[in-house]
Amino acid sequence: MRRITLAVALVFALGVVAGTGVAAAKSGGGGHGKDPGHGHGKGKGHGKKHKGKGGKPSVKIIASGFNNPRGLTFGPGGLYVAEGGLGGSNSTVGQCEQAAGAAAPYLGSTNDPVLGGRISRIDRKGNVSIVVNALPSSQTSAALGNLVSGVSSVQFLGHKLYGLLAGAGCSHGVPDVPNGVFKVGKKGSWKLIANLSAFQAANPVAQPDEEDFEPDGTWYSMGVSGNALYPMDSNHGELDKVTPSGKISRVVDISAQLGHVVPTAITTQRGEGHGHGHGWKHHGRTPNFYIGNLGVFGPEDGTVPNESVWKLGNDLKLKQRGTGLEQVLGLAFRGGKLYALEMSTTPGGPTPGTGAIVQVGPNGPKKTIVSGLIFPTGMTVGPDGAFYVSEQGFGFDPPGSGSGRVVRIATH
Repeated sequence: MRRITLAVALVFALGVVAGTGVAAAKSGGGGHGKDPGHGHGKGKGHGKKHKGKGGKPSVKIIASGFNNPRGLTFGPGGLYVAEGGLGGSNSTVGQCEQAAGAAAPYLGSTNDPVLGGRISRIDRKGNVSIVVNALPSSQTSAALGNLVSGVSSVQFLGHKLYGLLAGAGCSHGVPDVPNGVFKVGKKGSWKLIANLSAFQAANPVAQPDEEDFEPDGTWYSMGVSGNALYPMDSNHGELDKVTPSGKISRVVDISAQLGHVVPTAITTQRGEGHGHGHGWKHHGRTPNFYIGNLGVFGPEDGTVPNESVWKLGNDLKLKQRGTGLEQVLGLAFRGGKLYALEMSTTPGGPTPGTGAIVQVGPNGPKKTIVSGLIFPTGMTVGPDGAFYVSEQGFGFDPPGSGSGRVVRIATH
């Protein structure tokens, strides 16, 4: 994303949201019900359940009160939600290299139980509990809308829970904790097992974008296969492998093949994106990941949807699987069919209330499953075959508001 044009697009979009308040949530379409209010709560008391008629999906808010929710995965006891947190106030200007463009300077926090990133769990009854909190969180400059990053993705290897940090690192105002993969322990403890900030500094990609460069990266998503995790950085354009012991290796330099496309979503076909560590036993070969991109914002994005999904083959070549998409932030398989979560469907920049789930086709979406989603930021498919989506994933959270929510979308 080129920061100059991105700043204009996002500030405009967030201004629309701020200016409409609760009305913005209602006008987003998709039938998501009433404003979910504040604090974690059960889905039963937060929004109406809309029954599908004539093939329309049933959409229900199952839980709310999240701070910038992102990636989702099912695991022991329910659905796990990565939360970016609420940012911070610590500046590292003068201490280390800062991000390029309008994003800087970032302000960060760590060990803060109020502002910090966290992982929460939603049980079968819609009750929400915090698994781990006070993780690093940071926010961009006001010129870019104070956009928040923290924990971006969650995955399981067996019954062990892992998270991905996107809002840490010195360039994000968090000098003592780098971006990386961490393992969740007992009683809310956690331990960093892989320092991705250091790895990408020592192993630069072929085509970094100087106008959009983040020294610590923007690690938005993480795949899982066999007994390894696969974090992907959207800013540098790279896919890496992390073992349970913390060993890091480069899988593919996406920038070298595609340029600055901003890869944001990753999944494999087997396991349907659930991330329980039951993926392919690929015996040393790279899994056949599917990767989708956000794309750039501003005039260079054009006026028609042009984001894509690529399949990473065993030869480590990225081959286009589908195109004609827009601002992809999630991918998942269901019944052998590939679906994409579009954060917004308006080329050039995000527009509230235009998010969608679509079936991926070679030259554009084959089918729209649901539309009218409000800044959705993560998606998975549940054991029941329904889609679960993090919604209102950015731009809604002054301190303490907890405007993020998770919706269940069932088709008939």
